[in-house]
Order: sequence, then structure tokens, then C-alpha cells
Amino acid sequence: MLPTNGYAAMTAKAALLPFVFERRNVGPHDVLIAITHCGVCHSDIHQARDEWGNSIFPMVPGHEIVGTITQIGNSVTGFHVGETAGVGCFVDSCRTCPACREGLEQYCEAGMLLTYSGRDKDGQPTQGGYSSQIVVDEHYVLRIPSALSPAGAAPLLCAGITTYSPLRHWGVGKYHKLAVVGLGGLGHMAVKIGKALGTEVTVLSTSERKRKDAERLGAFDFALTSQPETFTRLRRRFDFVLDTVSAPHNYNDYVNLLKTDGTMILLGAPDKPTLVEPFPLILHRRRIAGSVIGGIRETQEMLDFCATHHIESDIEVIPIQQVNEAYERVLKGDVRFRFVIDLVSLK
Repeated sequence: MLPTNGYAAMTAKAALLPFVFERRNVGPHDVLIAITHCGVCHSDIHQARDEWGNSIFPMVPGHEIVGTITQIGNSVTGFHVGETAGVGCFVDSCRTCPACREGLEQYCEAGMLLTYSGRDKDGQPTQGGYSSQIVVDEHYVLRIPSALSPAGAAPLLCAGITTYSPLRHWGVGKYHKLAVVGLGGLGHMAVKIGKALGTEVTVLSTSERKRKDAERLGAFDFALTSQPETFTRLRRRFDFVLDTVSAPHNYNDYVNLLKTDGTMILLGAPDKPTLVEPFPLILHRRRIAGSVIGGIRETQEMLDFCATHHIESDIEVIPIQQVNEAYERVLKGDVRFRFVIDLVSLK
């Protein structure tokens, strides 16, 4: 076993503290990655505070992982020592169900094995990227293009693919009008990727201070959802609404912004249910859909797309010792737009 340093939540809602645990030894198909950077996702906070239920403690969060390969198993063919590699939200799946065979491991019928707060085939809990190293089967490792910086690429492994996948799946592109609800970690990536796809992007936000950021990121328009006239002015304007907000809010307001045959795509996961009115859907043949991350093949496609279009996440790099402060700042919306932990600070 490989002794590993990390930061963990020992119980729900507890502050993260230094934690030493063991990784498995490198097997024939495994890759050992010395982690250099790990993004802080809002999901980490939900999980560490057990807000979705079924969290496993002690918990080392982190699923936006980038580092350097330091060892490979003797049957590994796709990676080499010294390469920069990444690990996203899952580290295994059943590999045999229809979803897995189609490269949609995120929809594995047996359930994807989460990078942290999951249980592997031996029943052992998985631990994430707020740590010094990780061992992962090569089939669930991503190659980070040299055009991307390790810190800027880390959030792409969750925030990037979570927005890229639905935009590609629903064919969002030129001549479409896209509304992005919320300009946080997910929202700012949606603006960048949407713009690169040739889409006219409008940012919908509760905060006036996000206007300049929206313009800088390439948004065509910006509107305040705190002003009721916004929903009148933009009524039936959009082909797609991409909703990234995790706080409870009224979906019906945004459904009414869709054209006939428009689609509202939910990415945020509020902890309370929302009532949806049927008639705005029925009378204009609109849809509400959901999406979660992407498979390994699509995630690699996204990384290559971002490298080609010079897209990285806007980040604030922090030492691991500031992670608890970062959690509080995320909850206050005080980050533009993603914290990334420099794991060199762990040593």
C-alpha cells in the first residue's frame, strides 16, 4: 500500500484537516499520478457536509485532478511516466452495460465509481484529489494537452465537461441563442465554450457585478434576474437555457424564455424540489432536460477542444491550508471563478 497525505472531512460539516491514508499499490493496468493541482467544486462542499446524503467519512474530496505520472503498471499502453494527466469525477464503471459500451460511463447502469465518497470493488472507500497522489486504472485517466496549464485545466475535468457535454449533445452552435443562468464555476465555462461553438450567449445573473465578467468572457448580452422586466423583455428569446444554479429557484420563469421547441438543461442540483407548471411546456412543445458530466471519450474530446480554442478556467490558486476558507468563500460567491489547490503546499 502507498501512504498518502491529504486533507479530509472526518465527519459531516467538520473542517477539513490533515489526514494520512493508503492508496492501493500500482496494478498491471494502473497509473500513479503525483497530484499538482485539484479544483474545488461546489459538489465537494455538498458531499463534505453530507447535504446530498450517503457521504462516506473520513472523506478526502476533489475530482478535478491534474498531476504528473510517476509510475505505470506493466500492462499500461496509453500513458508514459512524466506525462501530465488528469482524473475527473469517476474512476471506474461496470464497463459492460450499454451505457459503458457507448462511452457514456457517467450513466453506467451499475453506477459509476465516484473519485471520492464511493466504494470500490473491494468495498473500500475512494478518496479524492486533495491529496499527494492517486492510483487509477488507465481507462479512466485523461491526457492533458500541453497547450493547457495544469492549474487552468483542472476545473475542466468537472466544470468544463459538465457544460461541454450538453452543449454538444443538443447540438448547440451557430445561429442558436443560449441563455446561461448563473455565472460561477459552471456558468463561466458555458460562456467560453458556447462562444467557441459560435453561439450567441446571454448571461442571466442576480448580481450586477457579474456584468463586466460576462462581457469579458464573450457574452453577447447580460440581464439581471432580480429585475422582473428581464423575464418580459427576454420572453421566447432563446433556443436553449443552460441552468447552472444549485440554489432553489423558480424554473418556470426560465422556461418562458424559450422559443417553441426550446430546451432548458439543468446542471445545478438544488437540495429542494421545484414545482414545474405544465402549460408553458405543453403550449410551446418545450423540454426540461438534465445532464451530468461526460464519459471518458467525450471528456478527452473536450480537453482537446479547449486546447485548440485556448480555453481554460478562470482560477484563484490557493494552498491546501486555505481550503476551509475557500469553502466559505464559495458559499458567498466570492470567487472568480474556481479555486484550485496547489498540492505542492501539502508537502
